[in-house]
Amino acid sequence: MATYSNLFIDQGSDFSFNVDLSGVDLDNHTARGQIRKSYSSTTATDFIIVINTNNDSLDISLLAADTSVLKAGTYVYDVEVLSNDPTPIVTRVIEGQVFVNPRVTRGS
Repeated sequence: MATYSNLFIDQGSDFSFNVDLSGVDLDNHTARGQIRKSYSSTTATDFIIVINTNNDSLDISLLAADTSVLKAGTYVYDVEVLSNDPTPIVTRVIEGQVFVNPRVTRGS
């Protein structure tokens, strides 16, 4: 079962967080994750995910350009780890809600 954790993102800012998967061997794995307005939304924003095999963790981020196009409000997200076996095993490791805080300052 995935860990449940809410995220708070400032619109127009770089965003990152780390998921500690201590004890999980991440060699030969990939990861993917998305933010959607609702579970049934057809559009999504993809996370940038770097797997750290040295300390069994995931570095997950969004660039300011990505958060700029998110409208202020509430979203849902999850992150999955996939084994690179002939028949991949998919494991959801974290999920929750995303709260996007509106920005005030904008470039001219």
